[in-house]
Amino acid sequence: MAEEKEKPAQKPKKPMERVVVEIFGQDYALRTDDPEYLRQLAGVVDKQMKQTARHAHSFDSTKIAVLGALQIADEYCQLRRDYDELYELLNEK
Repeated sequence: MAEEKEKPAQKPKKPMERVVVEIFGQDYALRTDDPEYLRQLAGVVDKQMKQTARHAHSFDSTKIAVLGALQIADEYCQLRRDYDELYELLNEK
């Protein structure tokens, strides 16, 4: 009979909490195990949407959300590219 492998001990999961965040004037009730981090993320999205709305020629919140998401994605991709380049440089030594 095959031996059973011992599973590594897992950290107990935090209980999910209901958190209400406001993004661009809309309330969203979400569940998370890290309310403070979720509030931080919602703040980033809200700030980006407000900045985008100031420069957009549209009051359509869907278009503003998509343009804001593109800007956040662009920032993420640039940071990821910089990280990958730095990682490559560190591994060359």
